[in-house]
Amino acid sequence: MTSAWRMVVGAFGLVALAIGFLSVVFLTAPAAPGPDLARSKNSAKGLYALSIAPEAGEPRQGELHAWVVTVKTRQGAPVEGAAISVGGGMPEHAHGLPTSPEATAYLGDGRYRIEGMKFSMPGWWQLKLGVSAPAGTDEATFNLVL
Repeated sequence: MTSAWRMVVGAFGLVALAIGFLSVVFLTAPAAPGPDLARSKNSAKGLYALSIAPEAGEPRQGELHAWVVTVKTRQGAPVEGAAISVGGGMPEHAHGLPTSPEATAYLGDGRYRIEGMKFSMPGWWQLKLGVSAPAGTDEATFNLVL
């Protein structure tokens, strides 16, 4: 075998080794993290602590459902008389909610009923809540996967 032929065979060997190494790295790399699915969090400016919960079991695709949003101060006191705005959608599909949910009732102890929620397809949804109360105006975004 000539020296030129040995160099060609050696180069192919190195290429095969590199492809094998990159395949192992790619196949064993951790997946990208998903959205934060916490149902309790502080608002963006830290004025409020919010939590969300479906009113009657986990929501199902295509059905109207209600949620209860609990709003408390940073110190943990219930927030009464807040104006709650509701928005959201599917960030990966760049569309909003298929309905226009709104806060319909104050339930006491900082809890507000949100009615008119509907998720029209499975996937990652965002629920964006705005809170306007004596402490100020703030917002929080919750991620939900149906």
